[in-house]
Amino acid sequence: MKRILFIFFILSQLNVFSQFKISGKVVDSNKKPIVGANVYLDGTYDGTSTNEKGEFLFTTEETGHQTIVISYVSFETFIKTEDVKKLNNLVVKLRDDVNTLDAVTINAGTFKTGEKAKVTVLKPLDIVTTASAVGDVMGALQTLPGTSAVAEDGRLFVRGGQAEETQIFIDGLRVFTPYTPSANNVPTRGRYSPFLFKGITFSTGGYSAEYGQALSSVLVLNTIDKPDQEKTDVSIMTVGAGVGNTQIWGKNSLSINTSYVNLQPYLELFPDRNTWLSPFQSFSGEAVYRHTFKDDSMLKVYGAFSYTDIDLIQEDINYADGFRFGLENRNLYMNTSYKNKIGNKWRIETGISFTNDISNMKIENDKISNSENSAHFKVRLKKLYSSRFRLSLGSETFITKFNESYTAVNSNSINYGFNNNIFATFVETDIFFSKNLAAQIGFRGEHSSIFNEFTLSPRISLAYKANKNAQFSLAYGQFYQNPINNYLKFNQDLNSENTTHFIANFQHTKQNQIFRIETYYKNYKDLVKFDSQMANYNSNFSNDGFGYAKGIDIFWRQNQKIKNTDYWISYSYLDTERDFRNYPTAATPNFASTHNLSIVGKHWVEKWKSQIGLAYNFASGRTYTNPNETGFLNNTTKNYNSVSLNWAYLIDQQKILYFSVNNALGTRNVFGYNYKNTPDMNGNFDRQAILPNADSFFFIGFFWTISDDKKSNQLDNL
Repeated sequence: MKRILFIFFILSQLNVFSQFKISGKVVDSNKKPIVGANVYLDGTYDGTSTNEKGEFLFTTEETGHQTIVISYVSFETFIKTEDVKKLNNLVVKLRDDVNTLDAVTINAGTFKTGEKAKVTVLKPLDIVTTASAVGDVMGALQTLPGTSAVAEDGRLFVRGGQAEETQIFIDGLRVFTPYTPSANNVPTRGRYSPFLFKGITFSTGGYSAEYGQALSSVLVLNTIDKPDQEKTDVSIMTVGAGVGNTQIWGKNSLSINTSYVNLQPYLELFPDRNTWLSPFQSFSGEAVYRHTFKDDSMLKVYGAFSYTDIDLIQEDINYADGFRFGLENRNLYMNTSYKNKIGNKWRIETGISFTNDISNMKIENDKISNSENSAHFKVRLKKLYSSRFRLSLGSETFITKFNESYTAVNSNSINYGFNNNIFATFVETDIFFSKNLAAQIGFRGEHSSIFNEFTLSPRISLAYKANKNAQFSLAYGQFYQNPINNYLKFNQDLNSENTTHFIANFQHTKQNQIFRIETYYKNYKDLVKFDSQMANYNSNFSNDGFGYAKGIDIFWRQNQKIKNTDYWISYSYLDTERDFRNYPTAATPNFASTHNLSIVGKHWVEKWKSQIGLAYNFASGRTYTNPNETGFLNNTTKNYNSVSLNWAYLIDQQKILYFSVNNALGTRNVFGYNYKNTPDMNGNFDRQAILPNADSFFFIGFFWTISDDKKSNQLDNL
């Protein structure tokens, strides 16, 4: 019996000796103790939590190499494998989790829309409910800081840049002809409806090395990945009609959106300043097919077609019977993209886009016909090495073939054009030093066959989060862009134009509120100059142009602080001069306004079942040349002012009556002046104000949605 007791005693002592103490302390990056961190040995029930001093202590009977795991919310999990005998008196410093919602974001020069963005400046709904936008993506973006009000044009002019300096991408692939062609002083619109897009990234400068061939900014449109339900949308408007439909079967879906616009009935009720031989009419259609594979990879095929026809006579001081302009345009755009995981945390995104654009124009008695065939091939690889280091690299090719023929009255045709291939490669890293400090560093190299020229563009952005709500950002980048088609079609003995961006940004955000202020400087070099009144095949071209743009942009948005009310205010100050085109000296170009202000407000009135919107746009006067005085671009127009209103009334949950009016007060805005080519008897040149075709524009529409849930409506699309 004594022998048995002795054996049990020995065994119990061996059991005590085989237990090992696991101990240590857990602190944050500032060496402050973390209370309540979870500490355990992986694959066992042995563990504990840290006390108020950040300390932990527990025992285990496990032997050999074991893995200790320490985790806490908003910190990266600590994992270490070591001999169990050495897992004592540890001092573990947990690193901030850079993927938390309050982590720093790289945002200098960039506005994002979409519910998944950490900081959303605009939502998809805003694109189509802004009173002055009339349902156009470009119109809504013109209420953001950094853009200039060039109301007679309709395109995006960003931070002293021409409209051609902003490039547009759909699902990462280039759109070569994104705007519907139009006549002078008839503002154009974007070709693509917001109906099919889930989110937008609008960069006013300092953008990623992934994107090139844009001197000022890029606009990235992303189509919807997975529609939530099948539905049909019907639109009946004072300017035409439209229908859209979405079908879903298995892992496939197809969305189609078509519209027909004809201004003839509208012009019968509200004549404008033009004589219309054939009022503006257009037919357009879009479709996107999606297929999701088992591994969540996705294939998208997007296509868009539009036809536009216009013929009118416009008042012109140099033409007694007016100036005639006719246009017929056909445009086809195709876009196919594919993304998938390819193992070891790599992800591939690839695609191709193709544009075919044909225009036939009649300018007085002369005829111009042109065609553009362009393609974009792209492949991009991304890898998440860790939560703190991400790598992105890729290559792409742009192919453009442009041909044009000019036939003057009673003359033979003159043919000209160009072919160009651009090959580009890029690499970029996102580095998160902590939850509060991050950097994005990239390089982009491009080779243009038309010039046999290679360019290298470094890009870098830094972001520091000062506290929970405030963040500072800096950005620098070099950007190159080939001269526009209107120059290259006449002369290919040129080089790429380029600009350097410097940006400093401060942003303060909290629930339903955002404030941004950003200052920038842009230095332009190698801009194209020519020595004739207009660029033509007899002009002498060079890259001797230069310029600068600098300014401050301010944005403020607040939602629901006033019940059922959402509003934002944006202001931009711009100081810019250029010596380019046929300028005799450096001057502020006539598309740039020193001051731009937008105020947008939306209010839901429950009693009326209505959303009421208002948008006010202001721009200081723009330069023009008065030949009766000495100097170049020596005068400025009066300030631009416009108040726009809209009203959406819910007849029932799926039927909406919509009304809007642009420039509701009928303010007579002047965009510049045309002067007589020859002086009068007193040596003075008579002039004619350049005015919009109509001071105000009225719109009425009925929108009906048919869906399974009987709740969806097109308020998101108004």
